[in-house]
Amino acid sequence: LVGVGVGVPGFILAKSGMLVGSNNLPEFEDFPIRDVIEQKLGERVILENDANAAALGEKWIGAGRDVDDLVLLTLGTGIGGGIISHGDVLRGYLGMAGEIGHMTVVPNGNPCGCGNHGCLEKHASATAIAAMGRMMQLGENITSEGVFELAVQGNERALRIFSSVGTALGIALATLVNLFNYPLFLLSGGPLPAWDFFAPAMFAEVEERSYTYREAKTRIEKAVLGSEAGLYGAAYLPLLAKTAHV
Repeated sequence: LVGVGVGVPGFILAKSGMLVGSNNLPEFEDFPIRDVIEQKLGERVILENDANAAALGEKWIGAGRDVDDLVLLTLGTGIGGGIISHGDVLRGYLGMAGEIGHMTVVPNGNPCGCGNHGCLEKHASATAIAAMGRMMQLGENITSEGVFELAVQGNERALRIFSSVGTALGIALATLVNLFNYPLFLLSGGPLPAWDFFAPAMFAEVEERSYTYREAKTRIEKAVLGSEAGLYGAAYLPLLAKTAHV
């Protein structure tokens, strides 16, 4: 056994193995998750942000097999991001790079648990879709899936919600395309079945806001591994570490 890879949501300090920013799992705030799991398993543990792990999985055996550079957005309770550069995860100097969900897409927008307001995940995640559904009086306890089902039925307010989601995603993607000029940008997560409802607004925003996108053969596509992507990426982490002699 080379080691055990673990993907967790939140901000990770790579050297210490601490989880220091877990807005959606506050009970794990400032928790030494790597050391605890290592002690329980008696094996080396390599810790990674869950979205980074998912991006690595897509690069290894998913939609990104033909490229060495890609960005993955994971849409769920929040929005995670994973950046693959030259075949490996771009982590930053502390291991906290790639927090795409906390990009500002709506100045003075909805408040976020990270302390900012107008974050992408507050305007385009599954949680945000459900919140907008309640705000639009689609149901007191409506879920993002419920909003999707109403959109399928042609409900105008549900369709407007997904158009708003697409706009927020498009603003974020245009910025990412302009920054990285990568060949591939992927989206995954629970809201992906609503692609046909949010993608038109998303692509319109990217087209308008990114000269790079208009002039280059940049692909914005669905990821293919679904909820398994993070598992594959986590499994690949010890192999990468062994190759790099980390």
